[in-house]
Amino acid sequence: MEAGKEKQYQQQGCTGRIAASPGLSPAARHWKASAPAAIFYHMSKDPVIRVLVVDDEIDHADALSEAVARIGYGVKQAHNLIDAKRYFVEGEFDLVITDLRMDDPLDGFELLQFVHKTRPETQVIVVTAHGDVSTAVQAMRTGAYDFIEKPLDLDLIRAQIRRAAEKVVMARQNENFKLALDERYGMEGIIGNSPAMQRALQLVRQIGPTDINVLVLGESGTGKELIARALHQNSRRHAGRFVALNCAGLNDSTLEDELFGHVRGAFTDARSDRLGRFEYADGGTLFMDEIGDMPLTMQAKLLRVLQDRQVVRLGTNDPIHVDVRFIAATNKDLEEAVRKHEFRDDLYFRIKGATIILPPLRQRREDIPLLINHMIKKSSQRLNKTVDGMDNQARDILVSYNWPGNIRQLENVIENMIALAAGPRLAVEDIPPEILGHYSVETVSSTALAPITLSGAGSTGTAITSLAGVSLAELEKEAIQKTLEMVGGNREHAAKLLGIGERTLYRKIKEYGVEE
Repeated sequence: MEAGKEKQYQQQGCTGRIAASPGLSPAARHWKASAPAAIFYHMSKDPVIRVLVVDDEIDHADALSEAVARIGYGVKQAHNLIDAKRYFVEGEFDLVITDLRMDDPLDGFELLQFVHKTRPETQVIVVTAHGDVSTAVQAMRTGAYDFIEKPLDLDLIRAQIRRAAEKVVMARQNENFKLALDERYGMEGIIGNSPAMQRALQLVRQIGPTDINVLVLGESGTGKELIARALHQNSRRHAGRFVALNCAGLNDSTLEDELFGHVRGAFTDARSDRLGRFEYADGGTLFMDEIGDMPLTMQAKLLRVLQDRQVVRLGTNDPIHVDVRFIAATNKDLEEAVRKHEFRDDLYFRIKGATIILPPLRQRREDIPLLINHMIKKSSQRLNKTVDGMDNQARDILVSYNWPGNIRQLENVIENMIALAAGPRLAVEDIPPEILGHYSVETVSSTALAPITLSGAGSTGTAITSLAGVSLAELEKEAIQKTLEMVGGNREHAAKLLGIGERTLYRKIKEYGVEE
């Protein structure tokens, strides 16, 4: 950069040298074309780290952008809160550098909260006036990575940006390493950071290497077969076959043939010998789903095989030794079935070597955004559609829905939304009517909280259809109550959905006597 322009930047409160910007690379030209009205600075190489600079003072924004470009990172500018939010949603930024005080003194804080909610992995550096350290500390408590004081020291800024970028790269490497481990140890496709899912995955890691029988419990669509496959992949039998059989709807004769096989001539249509599932899974794992639907007569035969480790094909008396790891799953309460004499107690205790319980999706709502992102990527590739995400309002509605069909239902809904979507980002209008029909017009237009039902004094216990005569305190109490119920008591998540701080939520819970 010519000396005159560098002097001009120094006069505006910037120190340090600023690099010149040569011609744009093909990748840089493509990125610039995708974001009109944003000022784009060249990187020395194709962008690996992408930075959004937000400042209503264009000269300062230019100086920061040049500092970023000199390191070799991609950078865009926004000069107000509205543009900053739009660019952030449209792009995939690893780092945001924003002035805290712009058109409105709280613009920087609002952007910080928006970034943290929309893409928590993005790092934020805030720029604040000299001496306003208390504001910067408040921003860091809100989630900022670091802060920069004016006047700008460009050498110091570049060092701070590099440190933030290193954190981003480290997070990426950790995620890639986790994915590699997931693929190696059979956790691929099992998404969830909720405590219940983490307990289930920990059990998979602990009992996977053993040969103990496992009973997986959970509603339909919660991913019981995925857990069974993960157990197999974690076992010494991972080189053997994983064989699955769903017992639902199979009668005695069909189930017996499926499990034990037959010899030629065993019955009218038996034209050749056939291996049963136990023989086919020899040396590997046999997974029997919906074992609670198995007829009682077959339960006795299954128990004998599990005890003796021998099967007898239909049409012969010759026993065949089998070496199989046995995993069963059901959506039924087997203890209740035992009490009702619908399930053999000896078989129950035989298959219940270890138990893994999978929670329904409505009890692990914090995992739904992760599942949505995973399913969007997966379904977009399968359907050959360009869909890169979902807006916050649509996501909040899906998070608040009860999902009776669990993960399987969510996956079908996401696939349907992608197949019919007109644009690159899923929105409320893409949500199927059977899901959206559970919410009022007011709910969809403002928030994703489930319809409120008043239960306090003077209320009828019915859903609110008119707000006339309802006190604001009662509305706030019910909103807090229903949100806590929706997120399974997770206060942090509830505070985010309500748009208030956790401390404020704690105070209001105590003030209103909200039951958790």
